[in-house]
Amino acid sequence: MTDVTPAAAASFRPPRLAFGRWWLPIALAAVFAAFALARPEMAEAGNLATVLRSFSLMALMILGLTWVVAAGKIDVSFMQIAALANMTVATLVAGGAGWGVAAAAGLAVGLGVGLLNGVLVAVAGLSPLITTIATGGICGSIAAALGKGTSVRIDDPGPLGAFLAAGVGPIPAVAIAVVALYALAWWVQERLTFGHYVYAVEQNEEAVRETGIPVGAVVTMLYAASGVCAGLAGVLLVASLSSGQPMIGASYFIDGLTAVLLGAMMLRIGQPNVIGTATAALLLAVLVSGGAMLGWPDWQREIIKGAILLAGVVWAVRLRRRAAAAMSRGGRPS
Repeated sequence: MTDVTPAAAASFRPPRLAFGRWWLPIALAAVFAAFALARPEMAEAGNLATVLRSFSLMALMILGLTWVVAAGKIDVSFMQIAALANMTVATLVAGGAGWGVAAAAGLAVGLGVGLLNGVLVAVAGLSPLITTIATGGICGSIAAALGKGTSVRIDDPGPLGAFLAAGVGPIPAVAIAVVALYALAWWVQERLTFGHYVYAVEQNEEAVRETGIPVGAVVTMLYAASGVCAGLAGVLLVASLSSGQPMIGASYFIDGLTAVLLGAMMLRIGQPNVIGTATAALLLAVLVSGGAMLGWPDWQREIIKGAILLAGVVWAVRLRRRAAAAMSRGGRPS
């Protein structure tokens, strides 16, 4: 097998889709237009704000997950980390703690579980899938235990509630903040050496390690970032729902993985990237809102999202095989 240096991996681009690198935003515009024609209220300011707010929370939760998958790993604990952070904050606020202390505790939960995942995968050499299934199960169980199996209500959403309610016209402040965060993440991904390392690890981890790059530290940082992003989303969800919900993670599992894998079909074709993830997350938010307006039941929407996820996985595997074949023929795509 041909070794791939970090520089070669960073510059590598798998073959493009027939629709080009920008087919996903075209699909987003087409889907939104179709829903708006069927239900004009889809384009009303109030509904746009709801869609963008929903998009923002999901996009924030899976930002770190995008890079974990881009590095050839997996993290299926992200939604349960968010649930544990959510219940931690709600329990502390309901018990009389200030929002600052509670939010810090929620972020600490995310960071702690993320670091644990990273150490177990990168240092101990455990399977990423099995490890994150286990830690996710533990987080979900602790979240349920904090509320004794039920939700924890809070009376005052605090400053985060005011932040979520604020906005510029139909654009919520949280959407502006998340877009700015994604822009920073794109800069790190495309302009900094660290971003190149992420993709190099996926292409050939051993070759990257032989060049002296601390692969273990890179992977641990990616899992830590995934945990922090999930924890922050869990903190914001407390203010959004005025409660802690121990089962909230289940609703983000399929959506999160679908957004990351579908986003890999844009720009860096076959490779998860932050712009693709954000676009796919917005597409899913539009699908959920439009489907609700058309009266689609939950099971029908879940089938559609599951079919999209399956299609994304099949296409990603196909492109990876084509890319591997191209690299083995001479280190460059054909």
